[in-house]
Amino acid sequence: MSHTALVLGLAMLSFIMTVIWGTPLLRVLRHYRVGKIIRVEEPDKHRIKMGTPTMGGVLFILPAILLTGLLNAAALIGLDVTGRSILVPLIVLISYAVLGALDDWEGIRGKRRGEGMRARTKFAAQVILALGTAIVLKYILMVPEMYLPGIQVKLELGWWYIPIAAFVIVSESNAVNFTDGLDGLAGLISATAFAAFGGIALLIGAIYLAQFCFIIVGALFGFLWFNVHPAELIMGDTGSMALGSTLAVVALMTGHWPLLIVIAVIPLSEALSVVIQVIYFRLTKGKRFFKMAPIHLHFELLGWSETQVVQRFWLIGLLAAMVGMGLALV
Repeated sequence: MSHTALVLGLAMLSFIMTVIWGTPLLRVLRHYRVGKIIRVEEPDKHRIKMGTPTMGGVLFILPAILLTGLLNAAALIGLDVTGRSILVPLIVLISYAVLGALDDWEGIRGKRRGEGMRARTKFAAQVILALGTAIVLKYILMVPEMYLPGIQVKLELGWWYIPIAAFVIVSESNAVNFTDGLDGLAGLISATAFAAFGGIALLIGAIYLAQFCFIIVGALFGFLWFNVHPAELIMGDTGSMALGSTLAVVALMTGHWPLLIVIAVIPLSEALSVVIQVIYFRLTKGKRFFKMAPIHLHFELLGWSETQVVQRFWLIGLLAAMVGMGLALV
């Protein structure tokens, strides 16, 4: 009970810190005109978002770094190694946030304005970071490699763990990135997924990991204070890529990463919709399977309002998170 109270208290503290510094950050971003650029093919109603401050992932990333660093200060100076493992998801959060920030900046002020970093360059960087993380998880932290619902023993994957873990990290990073497109959608879905894996971490006794998860949840709620419709701030790749990759690492550290298929069903659906759209477009030489991808744009073009898409997707995500936590107990 004391651990539960602590993680909830950390979530509240993280929320308060994020909300407090949100307004000053907005002023800075507006001053330097760090605004979103809307693609020509997006629904017309999205044009109102043009110029909305982006790179808002900084809003929740900095409080998460500060709180996690303070909690693990003893470990950082070598006095206590109990929480040292939490540095891995923290470093992943920072690394992918930097990569996302470079992508955002390239799309706003760089030579590829409106497009961002070249896809091959970004993907290569993601893979390199993911492979390094997978190696650390297996050979340094020696995390449980895999648990499946209904099977009480951990399964060993051998050397296959490295490419599988790297694939999970890269895939989830891009999946959450695809999910980010409507006010509040990526934040709500990510907060729900982190809460679910934070609960799983509590159940298996990984207290430091649970603390980290709920710090992220609180910070995301603080971000949503400014990101709900109509959004004053957009997280951009700075936030979405960092959230996806960190969620994957947290799942890998619990060993229950197969449950990402359930708990993160919305990001999975968003990513699959893009894959299906691209493959179908090429096979049919120009025809579209969806009206537009990612799939949240498809539903908008069917007539759903932005808030309807966000609320309905979040309801699905919430139910999926509940089912995923239940499967972790089987």
